[in-house]
Amino acid sequence: MKIHEYQAKAILREYGIPVSSGIMIEKAEQAREAYQKLGSSVVAVKAQIHAGGRGKAGGVKIAKSSEECEAQAKEILGKTLITPQTGPEGKKVLRLYIEAGAEIEKEFYLALLLNRESSTMMFVASAEGGTEIEELAKTHPEKITQIEVNPMIGFRSYQARELGEALGLDSSLHSQLNIFCQNLVVAYIATDASLVEINPLVVTRQKKLLALDAKVTFDDNALFRHSNFQNLRDMTEEDSLEMEASQFGLNYISLSGQIGCMVNGAGLAMATMDVIKLAGSEPANFLDVGGSASEEAVTEAFKIILKDKKVKAILVNIFGGIMKCDIIARGIIGAAKATQLKLPLVVRLQGTHAKEGLKLLTESGLNLMTADTIDEAARKVVEASRKQAA
Repeated sequence: MKIHEYQAKAILREYGIPVSSGIMIEKAEQAREAYQKLGSSVVAVKAQIHAGGRGKAGGVKIAKSSEECEAQAKEILGKTLITPQTGPEGKKVLRLYIEAGAEIEKEFYLALLLNRESSTMMFVASAEGGTEIEELAKTHPEKITQIEVNPMIGFRSYQARELGEALGLDSSLHSQLNIFCQNLVVAYIATDASLVEINPLVVTRQKKLLALDAKVTFDDNALFRHSNFQNLRDMTEEDSLEMEASQFGLNYISLSGQIGCMVNGAGLAMATMDVIKLAGSEPANFLDVGGSASEEAVTEAFKIILKDKKVKAILVNIFGGIMKCDIIARGIIGAAKATQLKLPLVVRLQGTHAKEGLKLLTESGLNLMTADTIDEAARKVVEASRKQAA
């Protein structure tokens, strides 16, 4: 689960991580009062969306008076920002964060995330703060420093020195960096975060470290331990289909392609997506109905796929184990009839009760194609999608 910058900073502040004062607003007329309350001659007016690259998209402005602050707020609120992380559809700005300005001497990039290969936490840092770290990793990987943190031991002072030297920090700031990173590790573990990103981390002219921006993502599988975090969820930033799928225990992620996919098992789902690409098209979604979904869940999964207007054809690829193929078939039949399906449908059923499932589909009267292999299924659905789009 992602949260907004102002929410992330409120959490980091609780763990002793220095952040600037700020006020969240939802109406432009609140900007003047926010400016006056902050008592800073310069403020940043920052769009609050779940995506990076806001500044380049016109979502971050500087204001030096209450009048200018309100004018900037009017310009940004309601605007649709398009960044590399939003996709071409962009995200509409519904709230702003008015933040006290800082006198910046130097900017850095700092993030704490999980290294799944070594089962440790890992700091990723660069002296190239404020830049797109993904692009930097491709063009200048030597400018990125990685330091692993054993969760049983925590962040050590010698690692702070290593990190400080890699970033080119003056040695007088190493103790500050040590405390900063130690507190960040504590916050990361305590909140069950999967990512804490600070871009930029700055050194001010007063020689203080400050988190000028903050992005925090929580592990969805640990949210049951943090009921208070549910209040931080912004439903306007969530994909509506992903949220609907979660209510039925379905693992669904929207993608940009034309082939709707319904598969059981994450590995088979990824393989199915790969084969669709090899056949010359793109998947519209990742959808894993799991190994024990009910007929109702399968029906809802099918309905969710059909709500995506990009979908031109649907591929159902099921390997029956605990999930029986006849249950999948009944779900498909129910959803297809309920939605008056007109899109091409290709079904591959293998495993438990596959014959029974295929018989149900054949006798249903639905206009569909079957396939014995995944390659055959992919070829058929891609060809059908092209005819549908023509």
